[in-house]
Amino acid sequence: MRIMLRYTIRRLWQSAVTVLIVITVVFLLMRMLPVEGYFEENYDKLEPDQRENILRSLGLLDPWYVQLRNFYSKLLKGDLGQSIVYRPKVAITTILKSKIPFSLRFGLIAMVVSLTAGLAMGVSQARFKGRWPDRIFTGYIVFINAVPAAVYLILIQLYMSKRLKLPMLFNRQNPLSWILPAISMSLGGIAGYAMWMRRYMVDELNKDYIRLARAKGMSGAAIMVKHVMRNAFVPMAQYLPASILFTISGSIYIESLYSIPGMGGLLVDAIGRQDNTLVQALVLIFSTLGIVGLFLGDIAMAIFDPRIKLARRGGAR
Repeated sequence: MRIMLRYTIRRLWQSAVTVLIVITVVFLLMRMLPVEGYFEENYDKLEPDQRENILRSLGLLDPWYVQLRNFYSKLLKGDLGQSIVYRPKVAITTILKSKIPFSLRFGLIAMVVSLTAGLAMGVSQARFKGRWPDRIFTGYIVFINAVPAAVYLILIQLYMSKRLKLPMLFNRQNPLSWILPAISMSLGGIAGYAMWMRRYMVDELNKDYIRLARAKGMSGAAIMVKHVMRNAFVPMAQYLPASILFTISGSIYIESLYSIPGMGGLLVDAIGRQDNTLVQALVLIFSTLGIVGLFLGDIAMAIFDPRIKLARRGGAR
């Protein structure tokens, strides 16, 4: 228990340092972008003196270390700044309050579908290795990973909406408009979970303790449930938190494709309008979610896999 606590504190400290580094790098990179992103659409109509006054009022003419100190001071208070172009002078936290629920709902639906279908698919592939279920599902995994997502997602939107008579774009008033975006968000996750589940289950099936269980007369179904599936799921625990957080935070491309008013579509819109402060806030949020996901994955791996030596220097692996 004490070793686990020390490991958790060490990984938490490493994750916090990583977050600070990412935030600092993103902040400095954003300061290298054209200053037009800090003005509304009247940039060309302003005189140089007026532009300079606006930049000074935003603190953008201060030395970079002063800007960084002020940024962290506001960040600790939960202040992500104000939108400049997307919704001028509106707090970014206010904007996000109306966007997060949509990304959260779609993400939760996609997560449940991906986990359920992906794990079931992977188990079927391992159970019937080399037979037609394995070949069909392997073909699906290869297709999802080989074909650019933009291609098959557009085909789904165009043809499935017509064939199934479903709305092509999202409409919060129409429950049917939730179906295609949720399916689209689930496809990659299904392929990923199925691929890894099959791999880990096949690895387990080839181990000596499985041969011993068969020699003792244990049925194939009992071996799969009591040993193979249980042990194969352990290494997957490392990747689940990160993938879940990414799914919940919203798909940038899919939300934009279906006109979903979520965080992913907001990032695309903010980049298109060159709203630098809003882009900065969203990039920080997505980056932090990724780091938090990796941290939770390491902790989950340490909990579920007793073979990991927590006291070993350099981490859990």
